[in-house]
Amino acid sequence: MIAVLQFGGSNCDRDAVRALRDIGFDAERVWYPDGLPDSGDDPQGIVLPGGFSYGDYLRAGAMAARAPITEAVREAATSGTPVLGVCNGAQIATEAGLVPGAFTTNESARFRCEHVHLRVENANTPWTRRFDAGEVISLPIAHGEGRFEIGKGELADSEDENRVLFRYCDENGEITDAANPNGSVDNVAGVCGERRTTAVLMPHPERATLPDLGGTDGRRILQGFADEAEGPTGEAVG
Repeated sequence: MIAVLQFGGSNCDRDAVRALRDIGFDAERVWYPDGLPDSGDDPQGIVLPGGFSYGDYLRAGAMAARAPITEAVREAATSGTPVLGVCNGAQIATEAGLVPGAFTTNESARFRCEHVHLRVENANTPWTRRFDAGEVISLPIAHGEGRFEIGKGELADSEDENRVLFRYCDENGEITDAANPNGSVDNVAGVCGERRTTAVLMPHPERATLPDLGGTDGRRILQGFADEAEGPTGEAVG
């Protein structure tokens, strides 16, 4: 079972559950005070969904990152359980230290809601294994605090260790300032943590799984993640 956490203010938890079920995986919402299920090997994977947990009080993701269930998520990730943080879930994961860096107010200081192009930087991860390196995909964004910031040293480490998953690009795969919707450093749209069990991305894969709703590129991200949750391949990220 894949646990999709629900905090007060989450609004993408149902979308994530539906998308995962549509591709054939068991997914359930878990209300944060209840804690993670402890029945045997459950959960096999964890999703931190998008929304406005705690109303973005203090900073986006700051309150949820300090909830007791988030410590359980950290322990699960340390033990090898794959974790995917999307939008507000990405903000929670960085606030909790699961992934280096932080998400801050968009450079324009405006909420951005649109489809963007992403270039796959590393196709050898659970979340990207169904793509080819360099492939250009399209996903929707909807955020006001999506600008990824990270120290130069940590960014260099992430690049050297091939932990950058996606970068904002134009339709031809060119990394340009114009293609960067929020001012993220080096156009980074998605990264994984040092332990490589947690990935975060600002775009919404769960909103790109049905052809009638603008594309299915998100389906492959969720499929790869769920495959890893059901049975890790043991492949290293690199």
